[in-house]
Amino acid sequence: MVPRKTHRQAIARLLRESPAVLLLGARQVGKTTLAKEIAASWPRGAHRFDLEDDRDVARLADPFLALEPLRGLVVLDEVQRRPNLFPALRVLADRPRTPARFLLLGSASPSLLRQSSETLAGRVAHYELSGFDLAEVGSRSHDRLWFRGGFPRSFAARSDPASYRWRDDFVHTFLARDLAALGISIPAATMERFWAMLAHYHGQVWNGSELARAFGVSHNVVRRYLAALESVFMVRSLKPWSANLKKRQVRTPKIYIRDSGLLHRLLDIRTPHELERHPKIGASWEGFVIECLVRALRVPPMSCYFWATHAGAELDLVIQQGGELRGFEIKRTSAPRLTRSMRSAMSDLDLSRLDVIHAGSETFPLAAGVRAVALGRLLDDL
Repeated sequence: MVPRKTHRQAIARLLRESPAVLLLGARQVGKTTLAKEIAASWPRGAHRFDLEDDRDVARLADPFLALEPLRGLVVLDEVQRRPNLFPALRVLADRPRTPARFLLLGSASPSLLRQSSETLAGRVAHYELSGFDLAEVGSRSHDRLWFRGGFPRSFAARSDPASYRWRDDFVHTFLARDLAALGISIPAATMERFWAMLAHYHGQVWNGSELARAFGVSHNVVRRYLAALESVFMVRSLKPWSANLKKRQVRTPKIYIRDSGLLHRLLDIRTPHELERHPKIGASWEGFVIECLVRALRVPPMSCYFWATHAGAELDLVIQQGGELRGFEIKRTSAPRLTRSMRSAMSDLDLSRLDVIHAGSETFPLAAGVRAVALGRLLDDL
């Protein structure tokens, strides 16, 4: 079992600060397991309700009758299934001396986020749980994490074929059952086709017009499909950074399938050998490293960008931290070199530093303010 100590400590800290914490994440990412660990060590005891269990749903028919007497920690799993609980939670969260804290687990959906922001505003903290990352599995396991992805059961499967079968089952279940349960009304067959097509655009600038033509619908319709996958943590849209330059800059987001294991399933890549021969290997590695960087630096999505000009200069990732910009270029090579594009980015964007993440084993300087950082040393050298 991979320990998730950092997440456990962060959520416990938020629970001490806020009467309610909304733990968000994709299905099967480990929210329930983590909540059980937190509940087991909660000093005043804990109570858990699974809103996919008809018995617990019946117990909550009268929310005040069920929840008001409870003390300690109250865990409500899959809370998006009972939006009528939120008004009661608002009242219970406002009680003096906060006799109970509420840990709400949800596979994010537009309705869940709207309910929490409207009804529990000022009372709830949000925390996103992703799959396993480098800090949890160790840098030596980065190839396995890249190929299988971070979903716990996929990563921990006994073999690569078993991992692929789990991901295949996950995709089918997600499309057939979970989308509708999350309030997304797009037909499963339509979303399956769109998701598979989107995998072939992984790491590319969003081209809604081309996808719309393929589906025979409007640009706004395919944008709605994309927004649905973003809302359930399956896709990352990386916004373009726009600097005050005379150069023409790209102003359309880049699209990534967030979990590399799911990307490989959608591309029907079954073994590491097949991945090595696939034309999307570079894009796959780029997306994987971007996810590693975002999690290692613990930056919110709104602080993450890419930068590109129509003349060809680009950076794979630009992160805004405080008043500074940090740049990252990702190269699947063991011998990265300083390029004209990197020099252009350093001067045009006034970067505080630029790190080139590469597949080799050593970290070394490339120029003033520019380093080559080995992925295997990312956690130590970043």
